[in-house]
Amino acid sequence: MKKTILKISGMHCASCSAIIENALKKEEGIKSANVNFATEKAYLEFDSIKISIARIQKVIEKLGYKASEEGFGKEMEDHHKEEKIQEVKDLKIRLIVALIFGIPLLYVSMGMMVGLHIPKIIEMNQHLIQFLLTTPVIIVAFKLYISGLKAILRRAPNMDSLIFIGTSAAYVYSVAISLSTWLNIKTYGMKELYYEIAGFILIFILLGKYLEAITKGKTSEAIKKLIGLQPKEATIIKDDEEIKIPISEVKVGDIILVKPGEKIPVDGIVIDGYSGVDEKAITGESIPVEKSKGDEVIGATINKTGVLKFKATRVGKDTMLAQIIKIVEEAMGSKAPIQLLADKVSLYFVPTVVVIAIVSFAVWIFAGHPFPFALTAFIAVLIIACPCALGLATPTAVMMGTGLAAKNGILIKSGKALEIARDLDIVIFDKTGTLTKGEPSVTDVVKIKNDVSENLVLQIAASVEKNSEHPLSEAIVKKAKEKNLALSEVEGFQAIPGYGVTADLKNKKILFGTRKLMTNNQINPNIIEEKMIVLEDQGKTAMILAVEKDIIGIIAVADTLKDYSKEAVKMLHKMGKKVAIITGDNKRVGQAIAQQVGIDRVLAEVLPQEKSAEIKKLQSEGNIVAMVGDGINDAPALAQADLGIALGSGTDVAMETGEIVLIKDDLRDVVIAIDLSKYTLNKIKQNLFWAFFYNIVGIPVAAGILYPFTGWLLNPAIAAVAMAFSSVSVVLNALSMKFYKSKI
Repeated sequence: MKKTILKISGMHCASCSAIIENALKKEEGIKSANVNFATEKAYLEFDSIKISIARIQKVIEKLGYKASEEGFGKEMEDHHKEEKIQEVKDLKIRLIVALIFGIPLLYVSMGMMVGLHIPKIIEMNQHLIQFLLTTPVIIVAFKLYISGLKAILRRAPNMDSLIFIGTSAAYVYSVAISLSTWLNIKTYGMKELYYEIAGFILIFILLGKYLEAITKGKTSEAIKKLIGLQPKEATIIKDDEEIKIPISEVKVGDIILVKPGEKIPVDGIVIDGYSGVDEKAITGESIPVEKSKGDEVIGATINKTGVLKFKATRVGKDTMLAQIIKIVEEAMGSKAPIQLLADKVSLYFVPTVVVIAIVSFAVWIFAGHPFPFALTAFIAVLIIACPCALGLATPTAVMMGTGLAAKNGILIKSGKALEIARDLDIVIFDKTGTLTKGEPSVTDVVKIKNDVSENLVLQIAASVEKNSEHPLSEAIVKKAKEKNLALSEVEGFQAIPGYGVTADLKNKKILFGTRKLMTNNQINPNIIEEKMIVLEDQGKTAMILAVEKDIIGIIAVADTLKDYSKEAVKMLHKMGKKVAIITGDNKRVGQAIAQQVGIDRVLAEVLPQEKSAEIKKLQSEGNIVAMVGDGINDAPALAQADLGIALGSGTDVAMETGEIVLIKDDLRDVVIAIDLSKYTLNKIKQNLFWAFFYNIVGIPVAAGILYPFTGWLLNPAIAAVAMAFSSVSVVLNALSMKFYKSKI
């Protein structure tokens, strides 16, 4: 399956996005299609053997829209920026021209009603003057007419279709009255002209579209800022010379020089130098991070103090910044489950509104009201309906929420993740490398036999463990090296996940690991049980060393808790969430750590392959579960959980599997992610409430439901004002999210 993002131009409302999405989903080979009106993009997953990008573009173009593939980086951002500036500029010019003719039209058509003096010559030529003032407004808004008419002909009407039908009806009817007057066919009163309604509906629509274009652009500022972080040039060292080249020409393996104050162009590993690097833009970490030989550097971060020389390891689309941009952009384009109702409504919204408008017209005609009265209700219903507000309600809030999260060093991959995070019941933390630093150290070496020294116990264990990559192994080998112990070569090394390791040393079988490892090899661990309990009650991981069938020693290792672990758990409890720890260690070690941190539930002696099963058990109890992990063996558990939260300091597999990625190694970000999700969901609900409420109340009022009780019928021009500002108000409510303050 291949993923791609297509930029779509020509969408005017949520109905447009719903129509395109519906058409794409019917095509064979398309697994998923998500068309986002707010971002003006289609996010697709498809089988490239069954359907090509060119075919997908043709499907979209047949519907009357244009589709082009997304680029990457600064060039893409500049291109989109130019497009947006041009769109806003075009709408501004059209609005100004419409107002130049619209203000005199208001004076001519309504001046007398408010007591303004109207010269006799104007009064005598009302029909002609109103016609001459309205027609240019129709011309500058003609794009709406073309779009609306095309959509009707394709039998997929959109918001522009409603505007086209409503304003055309008012304009054509007024022209017919004018012609009959000029030709002396019949005399009509001046109040029956609808020129000003057609003109002012279009002016308010243009104003609404202009404000919407400005405000919509601001919701994607987060992604623009991320793209803008990328430097344009890099200084590479070639043949002992410093050469400046465009960033697009940097290759993996290039040696790059970064001076104080310069941006690090791509990801790499320091080979020389020492400096403090400001990584705030990427990780949200405010304190500069010290970098020296062997440390990783991230592209788009700022070198503060010293000179760094590093080897490029990831360039272009592979850099961390590029991956973050991709994740954030996909999240901005994703849909929260709460949006499904709005999507369904959007698809059938416009045809339903047309039916309601026709029914309201027919009802007033049959009720004995004059044609102009029924026409007013017909036009008002068409104009007040606003599918845009429905279409913008969720994506604008999701865009702002994911943008805010990225600013805080949290990558939320989808709208679905946002919605789940708010409803979590229990958060499970993996122990090693997640709750703890994953940098354990040896605390105790205990000899069991008198003829065996502590150094020999450590030497044998380290000789076996030097072949393992487990953090506990590193601690044992490190301790042996500190004591200058010579390590022996072993044969037949085997790591048994969740149990320990075995190997042959000088033709003797060595076993080093848990009680289970001993029991499985017919060795009774009970003889050292008391010593094990003492160590484990202190929160230490105790491992047994056996040679052949004899237990000769115990090595205890302790891992220190990460900064803010206690604080994060305390804050989760305040939010009403339960917290659990999952570990391969025995229950006593798990409980000792849980007691230190304040955790409610301990899932101990869980093998890596059993972690997802433990999560299933909790889910079967009716819990919505989040799993926080960092390693490869956490990937199945992250996938099984309702919400997988991966630490950015962890492996690529964990980051790929997790639906939320914490770039900083700070567990308090779990709390921020949940809080931000709740905040975003509240904004989505507010937006959807007002969008639905506006249409549910506005359409019946426009149809004249209040007329029998109040004698008042909604003027279509006022309906146009309400429609135009409904979309803008939804976007402004989403933009207010930039004032969010985290709880930390």
